Amino acid sequence: MKYIQFLKTKGAIAAIFMGIFYAIAMLGIFLPGYAAIPGNVDKLSIAIVNDDGGKYGAEVAEQLKEKLPFKDIQTDLTNKQALKELKEKNLSLVVHIPTTFSNNLQKGETSSSIDFTLNEAGASSVTSTIKSVITKVNDQLSAQFSKQTAQSVLMNINVPKGQAAELSKKIETAYVGHVVTVNEMPTGMNNQNLPMFLAMAGYVGAMIGGMQLVEAYRTCSQKASKTRLFIYVQLTAVLIAVLSSLAGTGIVYLVNEPSGDLFFSIVGHQFIQYMVFFNFTAIFVFLFGEIGMMINIPILLIQTISNGAVLNRDMMFAPYEWMSHISPMYYSVQAYFAKLYGNISAAPNMWSMVAVGAVALLINIIIVSFHQSKSVDETQLQSKVAMEKIQ
Repeated sequence: MKYIQFLKTKGAIAAIFMGIFYAIAMLGIFLPGYAAIPGNVDKLSIAIVNDDGGKYGAEVAEQLKEKLPFKDIQTDLTNKQALKELKEKNLSLVVHIPTTFSNNLQKGETSSSIDFTLNEAGASSVTSTIKSVITKVNDQLSAQFSKQTAQSVLMNINVPKGQAAELSKKIETAYVGHVVTVNEMPTGMNNQNLPMFLAMAGYVGAMIGGMQLVEAYRTCSQKASKTRLFIYVQLTAVLIAVLSSLAGTGIVYLVNEPSGDLFFSIVGHQFIQYMVFFNFTAIFVFLFGEIGMMINIPILLIQTISNGAVLNRDMMFAPYEWMSHISPMYYSVQAYFAKLYGNISAAPNMWSMVAVGAVALLINIIIVSFHQSKSVDETQLQSKVAMEKIQ
């Protein structure tokens, strides 16, 4: 056999095609998707809460509105309302100017600080970007208010020498930015990326499992009815979901060591997401056979960006944001953030994921019901007609 003959085989052609296709799909999806960082930072929503009645509070609030690189800045919320919105991820940052800010600043007290509160249980790029912005703003404010304090001190030029050091210290510490973190994560990229890894592992396994089980469904199409075979497919998916959920959760506890009372919650989440992912990816395999796997690959790649682990919806370009609304992976990742690190309920995202899975299951039932593959019932009918003709 010559090499050119080998290259013409189905396996070689498929391997060459998939190598080119995967490279184009991955780079064509990832590069534009991540180009939103840092370009779309201004789309993040934040709140500035000014509880200070003095002149400095209003001055700082106005300066922050001008200096912060965000277009959507809310100023009509109370601090309690803003923090609630932050925990629910409707806001990315809350800047709180306390009631005593101007008074403390005029006295040169070190307690003249502004609270910058962020939520770590969310997209990693948002957290790192917000921290970088806070650092820059704090440096600017520190320099500004230290200068103002120095001017007021210099007005008392005849101060005793013994007070000079103390006044100098007040100048240096006239303003201190206070960074507050809610839903703080344990250190390590394994913790930051755990929600995405759990969803990705389930999705890839379900996608490959869907291809194999649908192929088994087609292979056995003449040995049982379509309804029976479809039930067999779903039952096998349930079995895989149980085993893979236990295995995956075991790895999580070996490496990340989360709280013990989350064990059954994680196992249950893994089970539900596998069934949802399985039916979601099986749609294209039921419809197009092996070609369906090629369709599933770019859909998977898009969801790695639109799942909200790195970017939140505010920063995503339109196609990725649209996908996030129908993506089961998005809802799974957000539910995991709430479950593992947040202090809000994971139920809304879990129910959204279940809704996507229910719609996918219904679509698969419709596809199977109207698909023109030969089942055992159709085969028996054709055999009966053939026998009648012979007789």
